[in-house]
Amino acid sequence: MSIELKDISKTFGNYSALKSINLSIADGEFIAILGPSGCGKTTLLRMLAGFEHPSSGEIVMNGSIVATSKSSIPPEKRRIGMVFQSFALWPHMNVSEHVSFPIRNHKETPQSIRENEESRILEVLELVGLAHLSQRMPHELSGGQKQRVAIARAIASEPSLLLMDEPLSSLDAMLRMDMRREIQSVHRQTGSAIVYVTHDQGEALAMADRIVVMNDGQIEQVGTPQEIYLNPQTEFVAKFVSKANLIQGRWDHEHFIPDGAESVLQWPGNEVAGYFKSNGLYPVRPDQFQLSPAQVNGLSGEIVNVQFQGKEFYYDVLSTGQQWEVISPLPFKLNDKVSINMPVPNYHYA
Repeated sequence: MSIELKDISKTFGNYSALKSINLSIADGEFIAILGPSGCGKTTLLRMLAGFEHPSSGEIVMNGSIVATSKSSIPPEKRRIGMVFQSFALWPHMNVSEHVSFPIRNHKETPQSIRENEESRILEVLELVGLAHLSQRMPHELSGGQKQRVAIARAIASEPSLLLMDEPLSSLDAMLRMDMRREIQSVHRQTGSAIVYVTHDQGEALAMADRIVVMNDGQIEQVGTPQEIYLNPQTEFVAKFVSKANLIQGRWDHEHFIPDGAESVLQWPGNEVAGYFKSNGLYPVRPDQFQLSPAQVNGLSGEIVNVQFQGKEFYYDVLSTGQQWEVISPLPFKLNDKVSINMPVPNYHYA
């Protein structure tokens, strides 16, 4: 299912939840909507589902207008499946009954699936690894198993679009990693387009074909995970996704000279976005800096905080009046003097 959102806005009273959203989603594409709480990402998802209609603009699915400010096709008439944050399982239904529900009740379920309901239930449960638990009730399942049931129910009627609203946020860290793989596997095998809402940059970077970064009801940047992480176009994206340090200094054409550094110390910036150049900033992710014992070359700094994380250390380094986050495999102690360099002379922010 191809989707077009054209100049979509949504207001609740005097509050603008979405502001002129324009977005295209290709058939079979995995899109992650990433942003902090209150940025409008769930409102956007609910609009795609048909639970909300736009205050202005239009939504087009497969060439047909499904929502405007005056009319909206209801959820049951859109070929969609939805997975909620809270699982939303019915306590009186077993696993198999959850999967059969959309097959019987969704108006857009293909006739071939309706006529082969039992085989479709088995097929879907095998896909999510729950065929052996088909008669279990929700209270007899673990958190991960409940989420698999929710996914199975969502894909049972073979939707063209699968909507996921922070589906892993209630799971523990190890289980979230497992479920990421499950969702990727479901995406590969079903071919449905997925719109996945999350505030977790790790989830978005790991799974999506493209990421839509939202802030304050607007789209800040759209791109592949690599583009979003390596080439942020705004200060918000740099801080929220790649957790970049924004180094203050001045630009000399395509070279950056950090505050407190001699003019001989220049960092190449051919691929740094124009926003940063016009504001005298240079974005550097914590893992891009190179720390070494204090020496003549590089910026002088002092370790003001240390966190050991197994294979590497997370440092707070004070340098030229700024405090930066730096990740390094080298061990330093609190108050150690260090030099801060870029790892290679021909460094590019990409």
